[in-house]
Amino acid sequence: MYDDGRNAPYGPNGSPATGNRRGVGAERTALIIHTLADIAAGFLGLWILLYLLDANQANVFVDFVHGLAGWLAGWSQDIFTMDTEGLRVVFNHALPALIYLAVGHGAAAWVRRL
Repeated sequence: MYDDGRNAPYGPNGSPATGNRRGVGAERTALIIHTLADIAAGFLGLWILLYLLDANQANVFVDFVHGLAGWLAGWSQDIFTMDTEGLRVVFNHALPALIYLAVGHGAAAWVRRL
């Protein structure tokens, strides 16, 4: 601010202080997309971890994570059909996790540029 109370022509980071909120909506939308992709991949990764650690399938939390991971990875089930059950679970759940991360982060980056 100037001594007489008027706003300075530049913001705190040295950019011109235009006073508008341009880009805030795009930034929030990108953050939502980014966060949803991370959450989806996180649940898929958590299910892989719980399965490999032989978690109690009768536990409510494990059942919830299994159901959610099954729903998120439903489109990719049995892409990989291996004899080893653990390897099959890893590949059939890791593929959608990686795709959710790539598409989600890519879409968020694209939205941020709008």
